[in-house]
Amino acid sequence: MKKTKKIKIILNGKSRSLQKITSVYDLIRSLKLSTDKVAIELNKEIINKKAVKNLYLKNNDKIEIVHFIGGG
Repeated sequence: MKKTKKIKIILNGKSRSLQKITSVYDLIRSLKLSTDKVAIELNKEIINKKAVKNLYLKNNDKIEIVHFIGGG
């Protein structure tokens, strides 16, 4: 049986294991969030949302995702 390689990242301060080849876009989708309503910081740098499909996570990356909620 083939073993799938995983990486560990820190997502919003909590450790998380992911498949080795995971884009920032894949992560956002797995969290059921829309890229239109989030701000994303990867290793202390704000990233352009246009780049999320081509930006792949690496072992020990630190990512912060903040999503916006309207209220009244």
